[in-house]
Amino acid sequence: MIRTLTLIAFGGGIGSVFRYLTSVLVQKYYASVFPLATLITNVLGCFIIGLLMGVFEKNQVVNSDLKWLFITGFCGGYTTFSTFGFENISLFQNNHSAMAFLYISGSVLLGLFAVWMGLILTK
Repeated sequence: MIRTLTLIAFGGGIGSVFRYLTSVLVQKYYASVFPLATLITNVLGCFIIGLLMGVFEKNQVVNSDLKWLFITGFCGGYTTFSTFGFENISLFQNNHSAMAFLYISGSVLLGLFAVWMGLILTK
């Protein structure tokens, strides 16, 4: 149990740092009401989890330590659906309903597509 929690915490810490760096990089080149950094993070995180799960499945990786570290830890720390929820509520509260619906649909559809692409690339 302690080993598993340590792996998740370590992976989550790295994922959180990468999430922050993604935001810094996007905000350096893009400024708008639309939360592009979170959208990119969610789509990229979905792609990474699809890629990792595909690689693990293809190579019959049963080492749960790797899954705890990379899937639960890194991907869990990197993706930002709690921020996603908050940002959508903020968009609605600030009368940007169309932008919120675009953001919601784009995140879900692109996220599903990215997971699928990650799985396809490992075949």
